[in-house]
Amino acid sequence: MFRSLQSRLFLTYLLVAGLALLFVAASLLFIMLGSTFGDQRVYLNLERSLPIITRGQGRLLLELEGEELISTIERMDQISNARIIIVSPQDKVLADSRSTESPVTDDVLQQSGIGQEIVRGRFGEPGDGVWLYISQPLVQRFRIILASPRPTLMNLRLWWDSVLRPILQAAGIALFLSIFLSWLMSRWVAAPLDRMAEVSRAVAAGDYDQRLQPGGPQEVRGLALTFNEMVERVQAGQKAQRDFVANVSHELKTPLTSIQGFAQAILDGTAQDQDSQQHAAQVVYDEAQRLHRLVEDLLELARMDAGQIDFHQDRVDITALLSAVVERLSVKAAEAGVNVIHNVGQLPVLIGDGDRLAQVFMNLIDNAIKHTPEDGQVSIWGEYADGWISIHVEDSGVGIPEEELSRIFERFYQLDKARPGGMDRGVGLGLAISREIVRSHQGRMVAQSELGRGSRFTVQLPVVRADDTTLAADRV
Repeated sequence: MFRSLQSRLFLTYLLVAGLALLFVAASLLFIMLGSTFGDQRVYLNLERSLPIITRGQGRLLLELEGEELISTIERMDQISNARIIIVSPQDKVLADSRSTESPVTDDVLQQSGIGQEIVRGRFGEPGDGVWLYISQPLVQRFRIILASPRPTLMNLRLWWDSVLRPILQAAGIALFLSIFLSWLMSRWVAAPLDRMAEVSRAVAAGDYDQRLQPGGPQEVRGLALTFNEMVERVQAGQKAQRDFVANVSHELKTPLTSIQGFAQAILDGTAQDQDSQQHAAQVVYDEAQRLHRLVEDLLELARMDAGQIDFHQDRVDITALLSAVVERLSVKAAEAGVNVIHNVGQLPVLIGDGDRLAQVFMNLIDNAIKHTPEDGQVSIWGEYADGWISIHVEDSGVGIPEEELSRIFERFYQLDKARPGGMDRGVGLGLAISREIVRSHQGRMVAQSELGRGSRFTVQLPVVRADDTTLAADRV
């Protein structure tokens, strides 16, 4: 019956309200049982009866003796509904209208004779019955005591009439309101969760356009925002997967088409002379190399995504590493007519995988040379501040449009899609791989560009990382 969250919340709120009312009722009952409210009413009734009994009859009572005195006070007892006890100056009971009830103790007799005013008190044991009494002197040091049983039931009736009944009526109204408010509260909490379950089923069925409107308690609103963010990421992941498949298919199709075409030319004799056959074989080889690079890059990205690449943790002299990379690309830069300015200076040694970092800077400097026109310039410099090494690679090319700058690290994204094929043509994975390598070193890679003035790529690497087992030295 109480399987849904709303019904359980409703029951919980109802139990809390019921327990609160029960606690209040128990507290009132405890207070009522310990209250002297009923006792005060008994004392007042006795004090009102005392003048009626003693007025003009105090001396007369003292003139009576034995059975006549007892019968007289018994008649007065029936009229006043109060136990009457006559006490002698020697603190002895001369007559008791209810002698079969709990006897008056000596200490009560002595205490009742103190002073000339009315004395209040009680005697008897809870098991035998407790009596409330008042005492007043008569003549010649005789005293009269009026007593009445302590009214437990009367207390209940008084509390019921004056306190409990109004409180129970208010409690009934409060209970009704608590039931209604409990239903509203449980609905307020459960409704967003029900909506979340509905949207979750829709997302599971492939509808990624569904979103939740934050509502309900703060925790539920936070859960809704997190859920929306999760759906957006799943949607982006699904789109990236579709784009990835489309891009891979396209990148595979182009070289395979070239390979198939030129291989067919060799087979059917279209390439008859030796030069034609040599050209066809060269195209087949170049496209096969391109396919090989593509497959290697895809495998490397897949291993990075799966965390299956082990990066070596060695001391890396970043200054020497950059000098070696520039030296390897110097011939290519010279052929392209690009001036490479290398002004890194001496930088601290860091901990990392030197081969992987060399791959990053090889890619960045190679891209800078490709996108710099003849007689242009590529500048490489570095700096160290606050525990971070920053390496800047800047070219003087045409720059990157602002709307495309945020996408250059996407896989298979290429700025110059019209660039002719061949060994130098990439597939848009170099920057993606480079950024993953930098991230694996707990670093950052950012790009800045201005149309007509060129682009700058900055790699920031920590000199000492949290997971280093060996601290890097400040200098070589």
